Amino acid sequence: MKAAILHMPGQALTIEDVQISKPGSREVLIRTAAVGVCRSDLHFVDGAYPHPLPTIPGHEAAGIVEAVGDQVTTVKPGDAVVTCLSAFCGHCEYCVTGNLSLCTDASLKRGKGEPPRLMMGDTVVHQMLNLSAYAEQMLVHEHACVAIDPEMPLDRACVIGCAVTTGAGAIFHAADVSPGETVAVVGCGGIGLAAVNAAKIAGAGRIIAIDPVPEKRALAEKLGATDTIDAKADNAAAEVVERTKGGVHHAIEAVGRPETGDMAVQLLRRGGTATILGMMPLTHKVGLSAMDLLASKKLQGALMGGNRFPVDIPRLVDFYLQGRLDLDTIIAERMPLEKINHAFDELRKGDAARSVITFD
Repeated sequence: MKAAILHMPGQALTIEDVQISKPGSREVLIRTAAVGVCRSDLHFVDGAYPHPLPTIPGHEAAGIVEAVGDQVTTVKPGDAVVTCLSAFCGHCEYCVTGNLSLCTDASLKRGKGEPPRLMMGDTVVHQMLNLSAYAEQMLVHEHACVAIDPEMPLDRACVIGCAVTTGAGAIFHAADVSPGETVAVVGCGGIGLAAVNAAKIAGAGRIIAIDPVPEKRALAEKLGATDTIDAKADNAAAEVVERTKGGVHHAIEAVGRPETGDMAVQLLRRGGTATILGMMPLTHKVGLSAMDLLASKKLQGALMGGNRFPVDIPRLVDFYLQGRLDLDTIIAERMPLEKINHAFDELRKGDAARSVITFD
């Protein structure tokens, strides 16, 4: 199969032939239909986060099941599926307490005595984030994908696998937004726009989108933002506090930069909660001051939005089919795998929403 290979951080990906193994007992072979281009992949491509090399990035995907192992019970050949990096074992403490996105069970990957899932000749290709989706096929554990309504267009469904699951999960699970509460979303890329849309679905009373790009602020308004603010304005945080008469109940950080994490805390009212979704620099610390603590402000991370993707993703698909979740606005452009480096260049600029790689 053809796949986009990362050999060295900071270098362009190359399209090469990769051998993919047959499904093991709990594994699923998927013909990839579409993959979103996420900033999380860019962190690995640019070397901000380490990963064994060579590897195939990509983790926000949808496709059709081609084959399954003899113990797979959750999907079958012919099913349309969305993948999610939050693979889960189903029996550890995290899983049985409902925190599937925190599962780190090693049995979800192949063991040392088993052949690798991906190879180039005699070279092992390391699977990234349980998926490695910038490829014509994916071989994953059955608990890294979920079947969806076959009526769902797969070039839209793919972005549910990360951007929407993360942004909506932050609203529905991590922040647990109640109807009428105020929400500020810092950063209007794919995850931030999904959070805006989810806040509207959740019945937030006021939704404030903060981004330096006018076009992204316009997209946020289309998706449900009641207010938009230029993130580059000197008084951006103060403007939010003034408009909300003391700050917001929930601030969602969806960029992964130190300044946006700090801004999320500045936006809070007494008792408010800041939820950090973006992948911050590994050495950065986001914190609360003594005065923040005295005001009962809270700061939390939310890996992949604290999702329960086997339940969440089919529901989000239903929201799209009902016209309540607007994925068409989130997706900026579609392109073939051969343009993956162009997609990353556009992501570095930060001017557009979500790009999608499609396979014919």
